[in-house]
Amino acid sequence: MTHVEDELTSQPECWSRAAAQAAEHAPALPAPGERVAVVGCGTSYFMAQAIAALRETAGQGETDAFAASEFPHGRAYDRVVALSRSGTTTEVLDLLGRLKGTTRTTAVTADPATPMMSLADEPVVLDHADERSVVQTRFATTALTLLRAHLGLHTEAAVEDARTALEAPLPEGLVDCAQFTFLGRGWTVGLAHEAGLKMREAALAWTESYPAMEYRHGPISITTRGTATWMLGPAPDGLARQVRDTGGRWIEGTLDPLAELVRVQRLAVAVAAARGLDPDRPRHLTRSVVLEP
Repeated sequence: MTHVEDELTSQPECWSRAAAQAAEHAPALPAPGERVAVVGCGTSYFMAQAIAALRETAGQGETDAFAASEFPHGRAYDRVVALSRSGTTTEVLDLLGRLKGTTRTTAVTADPATPMMSLADEPVVLDHADERSVVQTRFATTALTLLRAHLGLHTEAAVEDARTALEAPLPEGLVDCAQFTFLGRGWTVGLAHEAGLKMREAALAWTESYPAMEYRHGPISITTRGTATWMLGPAPDGLARQVRDTGGRWIEGTLDPLAELVRVQRLAVAVAAARGLDPDRPRHLTRSVVLEP
């Protein structure tokens, strides 16, 4: 078993533990009414998008998401939440250093011995979700679960759905598709982007991701026999029929959207195996992006 497989199968337990710790970490997490930015890089940026959409939709306050390198320094926030599994990502550390003493910051990381711990005002450590793999799975979804629980939006039904996602067979023939598109709405747009990234990282697959309604505005033109379109969360009316009319394959997300992401993680590993690739050794990638000064 690869590190990726081992780690992605542990997600139900990681989610339950994070949800149970939400009250403990509450003082370090955004309070209702705060104007908040959530930042990260790669997978963490896509989780930031999901968190921002969830919090704002829940009426907890204006919430934006940015890649750490694109943070708008001319804009005022009550708090910046930075996500980084390793706590060593250059762009995140640079941003926290620049904000120190001017904006309240929270760091969510997996490693308690990391530079983020001294740069952020309030660290949150999810060391039980740390990973050996380059390709992120459980840390990202556990961090998102912590924030869902903090917002009062997590239930054990999501954990049960994650177990179902790990046990149920993948749709027959899906591994053989030549192209994959992932769609989301609201907070699941970030999950769709993360699903596409997982497939690219682990399996070198041709993938795209979009807000579901945007798929009609051009991208649907690539859909044909041998392609798959996977919806994370409820689909817009009529979209499934439009995709099927092209001859493409439609995958309906019937589980909690975060559990659907677990299914995609399994697909990425399966496609990698079918192509003779090692998902623990993704091309041109390292566990943390540390740039030269």
